[in-house]
Amino acid sequence: MSNSLSLPGSQLPPTDSNSLEEREQYLRFYLEPDTNALLPILQLAEVLNVPIAQIVPIAHMPAWVMGVYNWRGEILWMVDLGHLVGLTPCYQQAINTSTYTTIILDVTSKYANSTKVKSQMLGVIVNRIEDIEWCNSNQIQSPPSSTITPDLLPFLRGYWLKSDDDMLAVLDGKAVIAAMPKPEL
Repeated sequence: MSNSLSLPGSQLPPTDSNSLEEREQYLRFYLEPDTNALLPILQLAEVLNVPIAQIVPIAHMPAWVMGVYNWRGEILWMVDLGHLVGLTPCYQQAINTSTYTTIILDVTSKYANSTKVKSQMLGVIVNRIEDIEWCNSNQIQSPPSSTITPDLLPFLRGYWLKSDDDMLAVLDGKAVIAAMPKPEL
């Protein structure tokens, strides 16, 4: 059984001079080594602890695909997010735990030439959940070229410089889901 943390959907942002309409909630999390990142709350379904033994490995997949997990009766692909973006893979970390901290991405896409909407879900394993941040989307900026690794670039919306000079990588959940291998027909 997994422990679950529901994401608050109705927290009010701190009051300041910024317009409330420009601010978005982001989930802040940590990836080894020394990377704090954000994902938009609107692209997330849940945060939970997944028992390592319940992830079923699948052969012939990229190394960053951990396998599949039964989440609420659905088969959910599980991905080592740090490994995917070029950081330290889970298997190289000194982790002494029986569970993985997992963010369930849930992005919807509208089919071209149609009114149908498709929801795509993916479990991404991270080192730890930090906090929920309110960020003005206009303050997300292009990262300094010296800080970008080629593996991270396709998933990066930009960086947000927090008031305490903490630079946070802002990732795009749609880009993470798009990286999943497509089955051959």
